[in-house]
Amino acid sequence: MKKIMFALLSIFLFVACNGQGKSEKESISGMKQPTLSNGSENVPIHLTKMQFLDKVADYEKNPDTWVYRGDKPAIIDFYATWCGPCKAVAPILDDLAKEYKDQIYIYKIDTDQEQELAADFGIRSIPSLLFIPMNGQPQMIQGAIGKEEFKKIIDEFLLKE
Repeated sequence: MKKIMFALLSIFLFVACNGQGKSEKESISGMKQPTLSNGSENVPIHLTKMQFLDKVADYEKNPDTWVYRGDKPAIIDFYATWCGPCKAVAPILDDLAKEYKDQIYIYKIDTDQEQELAADFGIRSIPSLLFIPMNGQPQMIQGAIGKEEFKKIIDEFLLKE
């Protein structure tokens, strides 16, 4: 029964954020998310495409090879302001940014503001979470996950020695 409920919840979350529309208020306001220059604020850092190319990986110069530019592992949250599951993940990422402040970066990319970047990564469903270890290839997870699952991935994939 639990497996069936989990499967139905997963399908619901996938379908709920698979749309591309904005609310009328967001479309009219054209508000942009703030971008932060560094991680010292202990909050997720909003990135533009140019900042991504500078801080994370310049995939335009290295299209065939992943070359991570960071000095510690990272999580990238591809999200949209109108997405319900994205809003559920946001406070978890805020908590994790504080809890793991000296160990990982947490970046956020608004897929409505950075459509080219989202397309370059094949983002079709949000939230999509890219986990980037210091060594090895990044891994993408689509859909909202809970804090305990985040912590397990951080501890076992991003911070493993």
